[in-house]
Amino acid sequence: MILLYLESFGNPRKFSRIARRVGRRKPIVAVKSGRTPAGMRGTSSHTGAMLAASDTTIDALFNQAGVIRTDTLEEMFDVAALLASQPLPRGPRVGIVTNGGGPGILAADACEAEGLQVPVLEEATRARLRTFLPRQASVQNPVDLIASATPEQYRLAVEAVMADPNVDALIVIFVPPLAIQVEDIARAVLDAARSLREPKPILTVFMSARGVPELLREGDLTLPSYAFPESAARALSKAVHYAQWRSIPPEAPTRPAGIDRDDALALVAQVLARGGGWLHPGEVERLLTSYGIPLVQQRVVSSPEEAGDAAQALGGQVALKAIAPGLVHKTDIGGVALALQGREAVVEEALRMNRRLCAAGYRVEGYLVQAMAPPGTEMIVGVVEDPSFGPLVACGAGGILAELLGDVSIRLAPLTARDASAMLRELRLFPLLAGYRGAHPSDVPALEEVLLRVSALASDLPHVVELELNPVRVYERGVLVLDARVRVEPVQPPSLVARR
Repeated sequence: MILLYLESFGNPRKFSRIARRVGRRKPIVAVKSGRTPAGMRGTSSHTGAMLAASDTTIDALFNQAGVIRTDTLEEMFDVAALLASQPLPRGPRVGIVTNGGGPGILAADACEAEGLQVPVLEEATRARLRTFLPRQASVQNPVDLIASATPEQYRLAVEAVMADPNVDALIVIFVPPLAIQVEDIARAVLDAARSLREPKPILTVFMSARGVPELLREGDLTLPSYAFPESAARALSKAVHYAQWRSIPPEAPTRPAGIDRDDALALVAQVLARGGGWLHPGEVERLLTSYGIPLVQQRVVSSPEEAGDAAQALGGQVALKAIAPGLVHKTDIGGVALALQGREAVVEEALRMNRRLCAAGYRVEGYLVQAMAPPGTEMIVGVVEDPSFGPLVACGAGGILAELLGDVSIRLAPLTARDASAMLRELRLFPLLAGYRGAHPSDVPALEEVLLRVSALASDLPHVVELELNPVRVYERGVLVLDARVRVEPVQPPSLVARR
C-alpha cells in the first residue's frame, strides 16, 4: 500500500499513468492539501510547488487513475487500516451487528450516505439468529443484539450475518455495558472472523473503549477498529469504490471513426496565422464537421437581407443569432430570436437585433440562421485546456441552466468509452436522460459518442484551449449541437512537453 500527502503535481499525466499501473497491484491512498483559497496560498509558498490545481480536476485525475482520495490524514489512516488487514469487499452490501440500537441506526445512515447498501438479510439468516438471541433482539439489518449480549452471542451473530449471501462486508459495533468486558467481545469477534469460509472484510467499532486495536490482533489476523460508526462506513466506502475500479480491466482511449484530423489541423493553422482567438461560426462548423460532431443545419450570413434569404432556403421556422465580437451570452442581451417564420420576419428581426446590440456597445458582423430543432434534453459539452493537466472534457446540464445548476462531470482527455459512460451516469440529471417518470429515454450512446469525439479533438489539437457546445440537444435517436464556441491560441503552455 502507498500513502501519499500531496500539495501539487509536477507532472500530473505521468503521475496518472504510473498510478493506473501501480493501483492494479496495490492501493494508493492520498490526501491532497490546498483545497481552499487559504490552503492554495500555503501550497504556492512551498519550494517546488508548480500548481495548486482545482479540486474538481484532481478528483477527475484520481477517479481515472484509481487513487483513493481522503479528506484528512485521520481518514487516510482509517482507510489504510482496513486495506492493510482485510480483503477487498466484493460489493457495497453491508451487514451491521450491534448491541445498541442507536449506534446501529447511525451506522446504517452513514453507510447509505456513503453510497453503500444495507440489505435485508435472508430469512434463513434471520431464523438462524432467532435460535440464540432473546425475543427483544432485532434480527433485521442492523442486527440489534441488545445491551445484554454475551460474547458467545456476538460470535454466533457475526458468523451468521457473514454467511448471508446478501452481505459483502460487516461492521460490528460494541457499546460497553458495565457487566461485560471489552476483551471478551474482542476475542469473540476474532474467533468468528477466523472461522469464516469466505473472505469478507470485518470492521469493528468499540465505542468508549481504549486499546482495542491490540485486542483485535492475533497472529496473522487483525481487525480494524474505529471510534465511531461514521468513520468505519467512510473507510469501507473508499475500499468498495477502489475494489470496483480494480475489478474492471484497463481500457485504452477510444478514438471514433470518421475523423479528418488533417483538415482540422489546416484550419487551426489558418486561425493561428492571424493570431488566434475565437473561431468564426463558419470555422466552428468546419472544425466540428471534421470530427463528426453533428451540428444543426445553419447558414452564416453578413446582412439582414442575406439572413432572410438563408431562412427561405432552410425552410420552416428558423433561429436567428447575432455574430458580434465579445458577445458570449446572446440570450441575455437580445442576440437570439427563435421560431421566426418567413423571409420578412427574419429581415425585420435582424434589423431590430442590430439596433439593440449596437446600443449595448456591440458591433454586429453578421448573423447565424439555423433550422429550428425539436425539443429535447439540453446538455453542455466542453473542453478547457488546463496549463498543467492538459485538456479537460466536461459535460453537464446545458442551455441557460448550465451555470445555475452546476451539475457537471469532468475527466482528463483522452477518454475511454468507460469514461464517457461514467461521466453521464454520475450527473444528477442522468435520470432525465434515462427516461424519468415514464418519459422516453434519450439516446445516451449518441451523447457518449459526442464526448469521445470532443475528447479526440482536444487530444489532437492542443492549440484549441477552449471549446463549448451548448446546448447539445439529446433526442430519443441522435443528438444535435445548437450552439458552439471554440478558441484557439498560438502560444502553447510552457508545461506542454512535460505534461503529455
